Amino acid sequence: MKFSATCFVFLLILFASLQPTFAFIGVGPRVGYYEAKEADAGRYFIGAAARIGILGLGAEAAIDYRSEKYDNGLLTVRSWPVTVSLIYHPLPVIYALAGAGWYHTTMDYNEKKLGYKIKSQTSTEMGYHVGVGVELPLGFTSKIAADVRYVFLNYDLGNTAGMENKDADFYSINITLFWDLF
Repeated sequence: MKFSATCFVFLLILFASLQPTFAFIGVGPRVGYYEAKEADAGRYFIGAAARIGILGLGAEAAIDYRSEKYDNGLLTVRSWPVTVSLIYHPLPVIYALAGAGWYHTTMDYNEKKLGYKIKSQTSTEMGYHVGVGVELPLGFTSKIAADVRYVFLNYDLGNTAGMENKDADFYSINITLFWDLF
């Protein structure tokens, strides 16, 4: 009897930990930290994500808000990246991802530091990312995902006097809480 109860508890825990990787559709908030190569300092960001997965494969769509400063505050870049990622689970809790993003970006110049007036510019840049992470169940209806991503992104500032292209490649650490929709 004791052996049967132990086996039952073991199988229940095993099923609970594996079940979310078989089929999952979830949405939730996300927070993170990122640091661009040529930015003045690293920054935090917020956003939301949706993820779908079945049998070790999945996809994620996310939208975030982030802001960074360049050249000692001369330039402030605010962006709203919309990203999509393909996800592969080689193990139930470990995943790799790769994807692309559209970075809707507004560039504001500090006129006092620059010495002359430049109109704010808004553009859309394309970026690509790769990463690895862990995804852990939180009970039966939610999970938490934490990953590290490297994003390849360049801002085109060539039409701005005195500014060159900025290498805005960055790494980010993302933590997302997903609530299961089904």
